[in-house]
Amino acid sequence: MRGLGIALLVIGVILLVFGLNARDSMASSVKEAFTGNPTDRAIWLLVGGAALTVVGGATLFVGNRKRA
Repeated sequence: MRGLGIALLVIGVILLVFGLNARDSMASSVKEAFTGNPTDRAIWLLVGGAALTVVGGATLFVGNRKRA
């Protein structure tokens, strides 16, 4: 269970980094100038990264509490 939590946490952080990079991209800047919103890809990467980071952290926390 600990390995799964670490994997989810790492993947979540990676997705957050990709999401932040996508949000700062030229395509996202152009779309944001016209619509006020970043690209859908950037939003999904940020949302998915945040969700996986929370789930991974919770898995590590709950997994450690059960063994203690």
